[in-house]
This record gives sequence, C-alpha cells and structure tokens, in this order.
Amino acid sequence: MSYRVLLVEDEAAIRKFVKINLVKEGYIVSDFPSAEEALEACKEESFDIAVLDIMLEKMDGVTLLKILREVYPNMAIIMLTAKSEDIDKINAFESGADDYLSKPFNPKELILRIKSISRRLIADKKEEKEIVLGKFKLDLNLKDFYLDDELIELTPTEFGIIKYLIENANKLVKRKEIVKTVWGYDYLMDTKLVDVNISRLRKKIEKDPSNPEHLKTIWGEGFTFEYKE
Repeated sequence: MSYRVLLVEDEAAIRKFVKINLVKEGYIVSDFPSAEEALEACKEESFDIAVLDIMLEKMDGVTLLKILREVYPNMAIIMLTAKSEDIDKINAFESGADDYLSKPFNPKELILRIKSISRRLIADKKEEKEIVLGKFKLDLNLKDFYLDDELIELTPTEFGIIKYLIENANKLVKRKEIVKTVWGYDYLMDTKLVDVNISRLRKKIEKDPSNPEHLKTIWGEGFTFEYKE
C-alpha cells in the first residue's frame, strides 16, 4: 500500500531532496513551501502522514500542526526543526506531534521514521477488534478511544501509548518499552518526550491529572495503568 505524505518545507533544496528520497521508497508525496498552500491542498486530498518544518514563513509549523491535529486527529505528523532546545521539541509534542527530527538530518533517518509510522498504520488497519477495560474502550480498527462511552480524541502516538499501557494494566512499563513499541525504535529518544505524551493523556482521561487514578508514574522506573475492578 502506498501512503500519501504531505511535505511542508520552505527551503526548496531540502524539500526536493526529501521528496525524491520518499518517492524512491514508494510514497506518494505532495510538497508545498508554505502552511497556507498545504492547508488548501488538504481540502482536496487526504494524507496519511505529514512532514512539517517548524520554521515556516507567515504561519509557522507548530500552528499548522495544531490545525492539522484538530481537523485530522489520526494523521501521523513528524516535525523537522533546526532548533535543538528541549523546549522547542516539547512544544511540538505538546501540540500533537508524533515524532521530530533535528536538522541537518540524514534522509535515511527520516525514511526509517516514516517507515516505522507506516508499520504502525498497517498494524492498526489489520486489527479489527476492541479492547475493553471497565469504562475504557479502544476501537483498534478506527483508533478511537472511549471513556464512559464518550469519544476522547487522541493523537496516533497517544493512542499507541494508552493501548500498550492498558494491554499491560497493573504492570510496570518502562519508558524504553514505550519507545520501542509505540515509536518502533531500538534506541531511546529523549525520555522527556514520553513524559509529555503521558501528561497530555492524563489531561484527557483523568478527573484530576495532578493526582491520577489510573495513569501513574513509578518514579525512576516508568509508568503503570492501574485498574481495580
């Protein structure tokens, strides 16, 4: 299956280089130099994956990310950034990014990350079943999450994390396991980014995010999804 990629990068040389490499791998790529043009294209086309540069003119990449995440909650989104500060990466994740890559980057690295996301999309489409744990329900086909029968909108990364935690309810899950399972990497990313997604999840599923009933941190170890019948 060929996945459709939305590529938004204002530097023409980088945009062309990335597109050539993605097309070689079988992806269908629509590329644009600005957020405004990309949003217009989204009215006519649907995309599975978006690759967005943060430093765009006029509307920046994070603003575009927020709009795409609001309108297309199931789209996988990778951010490209020349900024190396943790706060910029965390801001991207808090806005709904699934992954990020710092410039300059090896195109093979970007392709590996897109392939990892593609494998997740394939796996999700093969799973035509539900996971139910009390008031929590996950539709693995549609990637929908319900709390007390109310649909809670999650990003693909948030859905992957909560799915893995619920599958391992009442067990310790280490950050490294989450990275391997959800992002598909053998190496550990900045663990702050795992924590950012956990924090976002708490705000969405816990009555009191500062004192979570279910999604708990085991300090120095990882996380557990605590559930008592």
